[in-house]
Amino acid sequence: MTRAADRLGTGAFGSIGPRAARTARSERGQAKAVTEGLIPAYELRRLDLAKVVPAAKNPRLDFGSHESQLALGNSLAQRQLTACVAVTREAYLRLWPHVAAQLGDAEFVILNGERRYRAALLVGLAQLDFVVRDDLATTRADFVDNLLLENEDREDFNVIERARGVKHLLDECEGNAAEVARRRGRDRSWVGNQIALLTLPDEIQLMLVNGKMAERYARRLARAVKEDGSLTARELLALEARIKGGEKAKREQDRALLGLAKGQVLSADNTAVPHQGNDPSPSGPSAAELVAALGATPAEQAATLRQGLDGEALAALLAALCASA
Repeated sequence: MTRAADRLGTGAFGSIGPRAARTARSERGQAKAVTEGLIPAYELRRLDLAKVVPAAKNPRLDFGSHESQLALGNSLAQRQLTACVAVTREAYLRLWPHVAAQLGDAEFVILNGERRYRAALLVGLAQLDFVVRDDLATTRADFVDNLLLENEDREDFNVIERARGVKHLLDECEGNAAEVARRRGRDRSWVGNQIALLTLPDEIQLMLVNGKMAERYARRLARAVKEDGSLTARELLALEARIKGGEKAKREQDRALLGLAKGQVLSADNTAVPHQGNDPSPSGPSAAELVAALGATPAEQAATLRQGLDGEALAALLAALCASA
């Protein structure tokens, strides 16, 4: 199944019109054809991979296993269904003129499709189809933003790679977190949380990459690092264990409160007190008791339920609530 990011060569980053030529034109011939409206401003071009280099600002570091890249390369050797996207050397150097030496003799810089580029090289392909889109490199911030857009829909784009992309974008926005938030459709706190993840020790970052630590715990640890930069990875892992222990104790307490015996109410110190006299026993915890157990606000109640119930149970609860509404 083709993900959204893989369609950028023919979708968000440029549709290839019906008159798009696959044969190369001279620079002057192409400019004239665009001016006369004979072809779109960008078209499908088959580029020599020897003339193409990846963008240094690409936040993606993991391009899959050797086996997966080999499989992709063999697939590309049969057919290439989606074009890569590149900008010209001239457009790139207008943004970063000091990196000319790093580009070597390359004439194009990849904006979308570095994994396909790497896979093609692995199996010895000499060329790939590209759409050249200099209009996506009008400013440094635009170029880096488009790099992040290219990656963010990928299932294998991990937390640290995303944080690196946000950091690159923040740098090109001259530290303006509000501008980064606007471009990403987020709030400023989200931007700060992403940058903070990069302050964690490498060992903790690797756990995030490998899915061995949830991002919400990593954010808590990043706040601790901000308060005390001397904390080691071992100390941070101990802190995570304490956080999890506290959450487990809270869940157990909430379950105990929700499991009040029939006919009992809570006293001021949250202990169960049996009913006295001939008053009929209630059928279960009252609404007030449930509120006390779950939290005073809907947000607190939802948080408590998320801690005590798995996804399937939450879905069943939501369905039951909607059915009884």
